[in-house]
Amino acid sequence: MSSVAPTHLSCDELDRLKAIVGDKGWIEDPDLLSPYLEEQRGLCHGTTAIMLRPATTKEVSDVVSLCAESAIAIVPQGGNTGLVGGAVPHKEHREILLNLSRMNKISHVDSRNDTITVEAGCLLKTVQEAAENMGRLFPLSMGSEGSCEIGGNIATNAGGISVLRYGMMRDLVLGLEVVLADGRILSELKGLRKDNSGYDLRQIFIGSEGTLGIITAAVLKLFPPQNNRITALLGIASPQAAIALFEKSRDVLGDPISAFEYIPRIALDLVTKHIAGARDPFETPYPGYVLMELATTLPLPGLKADLELHLSTAIEEGMAENALIAESNTQAEALWQLREAIPEAQKCEGGSIKHDISVPVSALARFIEQASAMVTKEIPNVRVVAFGHFGDGNVHFNLTQPEGADKAAFLALWPRMNSLVHDIACAEGGSISAEHGIGRLKRDELVRCADPLKLELIGRIKRALDPQNIMNPGKIIDI
Repeated sequence: MSSVAPTHLSCDELDRLKAIVGDKGWIEDPDLLSPYLEEQRGLCHGTTAIMLRPATTKEVSDVVSLCAESAIAIVPQGGNTGLVGGAVPHKEHREILLNLSRMNKISHVDSRNDTITVEAGCLLKTVQEAAENMGRLFPLSMGSEGSCEIGGNIATNAGGISVLRYGMMRDLVLGLEVVLADGRILSELKGLRKDNSGYDLRQIFIGSEGTLGIITAAVLKLFPPQNNRITALLGIASPQAAIALFEKSRDVLGDPISAFEYIPRIALDLVTKHIAGARDPFETPYPGYVLMELATTLPLPGLKADLELHLSTAIEEGMAENALIAESNTQAEALWQLREAIPEAQKCEGGSIKHDISVPVSALARFIEQASAMVTKEIPNVRVVAFGHFGDGNVHFNLTQPEGADKAAFLALWPRMNSLVHDIACAEGGSISAEHGIGRLKRDELVRCADPLKLELIGRIKRALDPQNIMNPGKIIDI
């Protein structure tokens, strides 16, 4: 798999690593290590002799220097909320786990420059709250924001529900501090929105999943607070209707649209069945739903009137069957729960084969139709749960096992289903990973689907920055 020999760490190496991080900075106990050695869905498992928990960038640098000296591989880890096994070590390899959760300080806020400087171990929720406390908005938002960490968000180029308005994590980072594979520290913690002085090095590390260096701190963009929000749920007839509705909404309502999420009927049924307190807001069931959110710094009455008129027109023109607007924050949160609880509800129905697909918005409905037909042909009675961020072309095309099916036998079809679904996405000019990354689970599919020249260039960058292949080896690409 890599140039790192599959042998154990010596007692001397372990003692030297422990000395760098101090008594509070390491864990060896197998029971305490266990939660850190598994991907949250149980698809990837690993082993390690030790997990290090450095408290400073200097400690990270010293650890990496020692590992480079001794050819010890390093697996960086934040909140371990990823879905592709990128933060999980392999089994029986000479790897240490480097968890950054102790590096969780808010270093600096600059309200005039609209920036916040944070350490990699800060929870996303903590960054959101720090921005809110200074009268600003950090717009990255997702279901795991109470447990995922900024370093991991950056390393995986996380997306979430506000990409339509604010972009991916790649669009929210102004500066980075990174420990390189030889232990040196690249410090580019600048709050500049314009810097045309050569290659943009931060973009190399954003989305690199720890394979090129370890992100230890970042300068993030902040925005004016969107204190005035309107949330609406619409019953619709099909994904095609959802796309038509999005196109019309974008033309009529413009920039205030911050989220446009698609929920199929089957997903709503699973949520109302398994999630306490969840209920269908409509008396009549519809084939699908759109959850739309508008946000603005301006007073709501004018925007709400525009939205009401637009929804009325959408129903008259057949783009929607019914619509409701949340009248309170509590109602808005209840509507969002219907979207955010889908993955949890799926778990209650047995095995689920996941796909994180991105295609042009114009191809979304066609992709869902073609992919659904293909997987149903392969697995009769499979339950297709295709939901997600329609406004930016990202659909989580998940397959829930047929009722009464054997879970293990169903999950054994994962590679076959991935191959079929990914081929359709690529034929539509899409991507096999919209926001979850590649990690371990999608590495072989990346090799199969990507342009060979792209893979060659990825390999060249990897070898240039990490010639010993000690930085998260075997993730994204195998060299």
